[in-house]
Amino acid sequence: MNPVEPATATDTDTRPGEGTRTSWLRAHSELGVCVLLLVLGVLVLTDALTMNVDIAQRGPVGPKTVPVVVGIGLLAVAVLLAVDVLRGGRGEAEAGEDIDLSEPADWRTVLLLAGVFLATAVLIEPLGFPLAGALLFWGAAYALGSRHLTRDPLIAAGLSLLTFVLFNNLLGVPLPGGPLMGVL
Repeated sequence: MNPVEPATATDTDTRPGEGTRTSWLRAHSELGVCVLLLVLGVLVLTDALTMNVDIAQRGPVGPKTVPVVVGIGLLAVAVLLAVDVLRGGRGEAEAGEDIDLSEPADWRTVLLLAGVFLATAVLIEPLGFPLAGALLFWGAAYALGSRHLTRDPLIAAGLSLLTFVLFNNLLGVPLPGGPLMGVL
């Protein structure tokens, strides 16, 4: 005969009804993503609909069109995802990751990349985008492990110039040219 042991305080750490609520929230944790998408959709729509448009608009597509479409899309995805989660849908963990979770983080690479981004932000105004962008592309390649000292700067300069020409000349997005403004 085994007597039934009485429950102790460590066996029941929650009040009655609270354990089922916690387990339900854990089982439906994807609803947090739904809430985030819903909030983002409302913010985008609010910002788009209160946008002050001073430019003369020709045709049905104006500066408000894309943000309104994106906001409606965010709201629709939030609702569809919530319905799927409440019907029992669950996201699966990605099986194709090549990450060894037992290895420590590579803080040297993270700090080098952060330094390169910060240096680019500081140098873009005095040097202009072509030079600062070349430093960004070369620094990122170096931080991520590339050690080709002649090839990498040349590719970085080419990418930076191509990006500058695409944005500044073709798309009409003005980027600071810096000392190379007269040359480009």
